[in-house]
Amino acid sequence: MNVPRLDFEKGIAELEQQIRSLQQLARDRGLDMTTELASLEEKLTVLREQAYSSLTPVDRVQLARHPKRPYTLDYAARIFTDFIELHGDRAFRDDAAIVGGWARLNGETVMLIGHQKGRDMKENLRRNFGMPHPEGYRKALRLMQLAEKFGRPVITLIDTPGAYPGIGAEERGQAEAIARNLREMARLRVPSISVVIGEGGSGGALALGVTDRVLMFENSIYSVISPEGCAAILWKTNEAKDKAAAALRLTADDLASLRVIDEVIPEPTGGAHNDWDAAARALGDALARHLAELRGIAPEDLVAQRLNKYLAMGAWRTVGPAA
Repeated sequence: MNVPRLDFEKGIAELEQQIRSLQQLARDRGLDMTTELASLEEKLTVLREQAYSSLTPVDRVQLARHPKRPYTLDYAARIFTDFIELHGDRAFRDDAAIVGGWARLNGETVMLIGHQKGRDMKENLRRNFGMPHPEGYRKALRLMQLAEKFGRPVITLIDTPGAYPGIGAEERGQAEAIARNLREMARLRVPSISVVIGEGGSGGALALGVTDRVLMFENSIYSVISPEGCAAILWKTNEAKDKAAAALRLTADDLASLRVIDEVIPEPTGGAHNDWDAAARALGDALARHLAELRGIAPEDLVAQRLNKYLAMGAWRTVGPAA
């Protein structure tokens, strides 16, 4: 897989290129460079571990947006079986920015719903870069209620910059569609799990995120606004995006410490975009474990616990008057 390199990966990319060049030289000239290559491979492992053990919040933002990061349909193909995509909101049209349908997880039937971005410009235009219109959220709600009707768990995968802010979307009730999803998800009488697999942007993400358990991949982000948007509002310049990313507390570790999410799912070294299969195994294991914990809870208790979970959220700090 040809993986684009991020700013903090430049040293890694340079060392990888040295290794490839040395391997090519050894092949071309029939030389034994086993010792030299082993030394460089060891150095690469250390360098990669160092780079990924000291990531800043803005580094995580870059990873969450990585164009080679696995999306909902990539996980659907690796974790679930018998996925049958269902289409349309029964009112306006089918929104390709949200996909969903029946699937099996370890033999158990579930409703899988998630944001979907594109891999190239043509697909991104069709999927609107993963930014749903109101009909996308209405489709998602229709599928959740279908799952409730048949007593099946709901699993949502979150990966969006945010809901589409265009005039047409607003005319068709974008805010109402998101608000309705928040209300109806809060009172679903079936187990529900949401996972932030990449970007979790604003209400567009939250519209799939009011669930019994909220999980995040370690290099994903979840925030009310993007660092660039926050920097433009508070500091009047995009140059402050690093400062904004830190202030927003948008990383998985930050949100776990604030008890906004329930678990951080570890990624393979180098990020989920470097090893889709390993990331999928980690996600599948987490989903199976949480579903097992939720399966035996009575519907009325599920709803009560879910409401209490969100009502209890909140943290504040009292600051005295400036000197």
